[in-house]
Amino acid sequence: MSLIGDGLDAAVQKAFTRPAPKSAGAQMRYLVKQLGGTRAVAQMLRVSQRTVERYVKNQIKKPRPDLAARMGREVKQRWQPQVRARAKAKAASSGGIVIDTRARLGYTAPIGSTDQDRIRHLTVALPPQYAARLFDAQEAGAGDARLQEIAAEVLSRVRGGRAAGSRPVPVGSPRGWWSWGQLGWSPV
Repeated sequence: MSLIGDGLDAAVQKAFTRPAPKSAGAQMRYLVKQLGGTRAVAQMLRVSQRTVERYVKNQIKKPRPDLAARMGREVKQRWQPQVRARAKAKAASSGGIVIDTRARLGYTAPIGSTDQDRIRHLTVALPPQYAARLFDAQEAGAGDARLQEIAAEVLSRVRGGRAAGSRPVPVGSPRGWWSWGQLGWSPV
């Protein structure tokens, strides 16, 4: 997926009340229950229906790494949908989210000054309306580039102009940009 999309998913997963199934058999049984049959799961995971049946009966216990990754991803996408929806609604209406990032931020200060663009570690609490923008864009299927644009705009607005005598440049200008190193998200 994407750096920001994965971070948003990880933030929502912190609200889960129970851990997702970990073993291959438990994951496969959960997927069969969710999709209503072994044929649908087999098509989704690109394996045979008989292979799915063998995982359900615990006749196969250790999947190939690529299959294990697909199963884990599909289980996490479907795990506790009501809890996931409540966490997103809370973040978008009253709670907001906290962004913890290491980013390169450009300012309009002269080169050599203390406000010159450099890597900075930021922990910023985003208000609910900005969290809603990010979640809405993710739900609409926005790619990583679009999510980065929204996050950069949001961070510029929320954090903007904190350094003395400097102001953040609009995102499209040569020195007004965020380059993402690490990105972590958590609900407020």
